Amino acid sequence: MEFQEISDDLKVHPGEYILHKPSQQIVLCGAFKKKEGTIKVLANGRLMEDKIENFQKINLNSKERRKKVISRCKGCRG
Repeated sequence: MEFQEISDDLKVHPGEYILHKPSQQIVLCGAFKKKEGTIKVLANGRLMEDKIENFQKINLNSKERRKKVISRCKGCRG
C-alpha cells in the first residue's frame, strides 16, 4: 500500500478511501471541493472537513486489490 500526495492534477472521488495525515486514520471521502481547497470526509461516524494538504490518496497494487475482492453468496444461484 502506497500513499500519494493529492496534487492539482489528481482528483479524489466520493466513496474513495483516503488517509487523513494528522489523525493517521483511513477515512471515506464524501466531497472533494477543489475551489475551496477542502475535502469533506466521514471518520469514525462523524463528518469532518479539512484542507486538501492534510490528505493522501491510497494506491493499491494488483495483489492487494485481489485480496480485497470478496465473493458473493451463492445461495440463490439456480
